[in-house]
Amino acid sequence: MGLPCFAGSDKKKPDPGLTRPVEAIPNHTMNTIRSICVYCGSSPGRDEVYIKAGHLLGHSIAKAGLRLIYGGGTKGIMGAVADGAQRAGGKVTGIIPRFLMNKEATESALTRLDELVITDNMHERKHMMFEKSDAFVALPGGIGTVEEIVEIMTWAQLGHHRKPIVFANVKGFWDPMLALLDHMKTEGFVHTSHLVQPLVVDEAEAVVSALMVAAGSDSTPTEGVQSLIDKM
Repeated sequence: MGLPCFAGSDKKKPDPGLTRPVEAIPNHTMNTIRSICVYCGSSPGRDEVYIKAGHLLGHSIAKAGLRLIYGGGTKGIMGAVADGAQRAGGKVTGIIPRFLMNKEATESALTRLDELVITDNMHERKHMMFEKSDAFVALPGGIGTVEEIVEIMTWAQLGHHRKPIVFANVKGFWDPMLALLDHMKTEGFVHTSHLVQPLVVDEAEAVVSALMVAAGSDSTPTEGVQSLIDKM
């Protein structure tokens, strides 16, 4: 481990008018992906499919030779993603605020991370996760997960980055969120659809290849990708 770094039911498909095939991603989104940030719950959820998806995503990130950046938790879906990556020989960076170390993690599990970054607060955590990551994925989670992925979408809307964003829509988990985004656009509150174009991917194991397409590093269409959604 590296030394710790201390720092201050039926699915509703998106409106066809808001979608584009993966191949139509404009060239300005091309980006070399070396690391993927995963936002997800520190709890396992009520269906074991969520933990399984975490393992599969972590495994596929490692097998692609990419580094996992995540919130440092060793429990729930967070722990599953990290475990999946480590079991596949991948590199893992955990970024966690000091006050959450005993709530979302265990000391023994944290020592197994390749890099552990301990921050003073949540704001530093989110900033460092953004800076260290080339792409972002939201697995199922709670309010914190929603807040994290929405902030990344907001920064894209403001033109601060063009890094790919994915909703890993395991068991249709994100369908209500996607419906809300559709509603916001329909009601005239979202106007910059060209700046935020999250992918929606049903299968966790298809996320990495979908991101490679979005980054322009793979020209092969990806199975499991529902759409590019011009939400924001």
